[in-house]
Amino acid sequence: MSEGSQIGGSHKAAQEARRRRRLAAALRENLKRRKAQVKAKAEAGVERRDAAAPHDSAGIADDKSGR
Repeated sequence: MSEGSQIGGSHKAAQEARRRRRLAAALRENLKRRKAQVKAKAEAGVERRDAAAPHDSAGIADDKSGR
């Protein structure tokens, strides 16, 4: 191999390493965001269960159960 191709190869390796670091950081941030969403959704579910039962002033639930 010529010296020029080795330099180009190390440049590509450095680019690949930067790319891998960038993607790893993006995946970590994505995981943090997803965990926060799940936690918020779970907390909202607890609050929702503590609330009063929903009302059915239009009588839709009875209409659907008769089908």
